[in-house]
Amino acid sequence: MSKKNQHIVPLGNGWAVKGEGNSKYTAITDTKEKAMVVGKAIAKSNKSELVIHAKNGKIIDRDSYGNDPYPPKDKKH
Repeated sequence: MSKKNQHIVPLGNGWAVKGEGNSKYTAITDTKEKAMVVGKAIAKSNKSELVIHAKNGKIIDRDSYGNDPYPPKDKKH
């Protein structure tokens, strides 16, 4: 099983889910929220991290679903 982090990235007028290091997108959606639902499910299944990007491509948030030895005190997710 792959432990690749999943990235939520802007794609034209929509959003995409892309496994870290992959050349192809896993899913393409019309909204960021839909992409996050798909990406979160994959990250949970892979016990990896969900990395969320802004429209400009900059990373704005991360959410870990794996065995994090130093879990953040993040209460929003």
